[in-house]
Amino acid sequence: MMLRAAVVVCLFCAGLAPVLAKNLSLLDDPSLGKDRYGRCIELGKRSPGTAVDQANGWYADGGGAAALHCEALALVDLQRYAEAAEKLTLAAGEGTLGAAPARVDLLDQAGNAWLLAGQAEKADASFSAALAVAPKNSDVLTDRARARGMRKDWSGAVSDLTTVLALDPDRADVLVLRASALHAEGKTQDAKADIDHALRIYPDYPEALIERGNMKFESGDQAGARADWQAVIAAAPGTDAAASAEQRLKSVAEKPAKSAEQRPKSVPEKPAKHCVGISVSGETTEGC
Repeated sequence: MMLRAAVVVCLFCAGLAPVLAKNLSLLDDPSLGKDRYGRCIELGKRSPGTAVDQANGWYADGGGAAALHCEALALVDLQRYAEAAEKLTLAAGEGTLGAAPARVDLLDQAGNAWLLAGQAEKADASFSAALAVAPKNSDVLTDRARARGMRKDWSGAVSDLTTVLALDPDRADVLVLRASALHAEGKTQDAKADIDHALRIYPDYPEALIERGNMKFESGDQAGARADWQAVIAAAPGTDAAASAEQRLKSVAEKPAKSAEQRPKSVPEKPAKHCVGISVSGETTEGC
């Protein structure tokens, strides 16, 4: 799931009674939008710091989950991720929120904000709270696996990703994530099988090629590794994946191959189409 204003507009804009507040002149300005939540989001585009102050005042006057969500989005724009996560968690517990799917979405958003803050344990807790409500939610399971990867809980990551793949065996992004976790556990053959599966689905899949290059390099096949990383640069120029491949090529030119035990271990980022994004401007930004 993504932290995006568009998703939560439908959760908050319908059914929330307007709250009159004497100190919220900016949120009462009709030029910013037709309702207070929309005005707050628009203000966040223009001045996130002002939006934080206005949303805080709105919440104090009874704005509920809508005010908290607007404030959280503005805090993310200011890169105050831990504060945003706290606001999203608070919003998920609001009595004004209503339906369970909205709570799951907000808890997932909170977890991703904790990941941006570099606090994987708190992210895991947020994702686990969401999964207590929706235990088969593939996106939240994948997000929790990423949090567990950051904590080097490889078996926990593999368990979550295996659950996702039981629901959708052809999720190439999840196959690559699981391959990376299996590789970190030293289960090279199982990792290779996942990479091969992902590449059968998407033959030029950049993240799969990067991970396959890593495994080739560790096995001593430096030429094969370079070929995979160069293929990423050719297939996806200007992307984060290409930058990662370029960094690997530069690194191998400077030092010999590392064994799996020596290699820095991390679950890779989600590919762009599944990547968790946070936006106050209508455009999704990568937040993985």
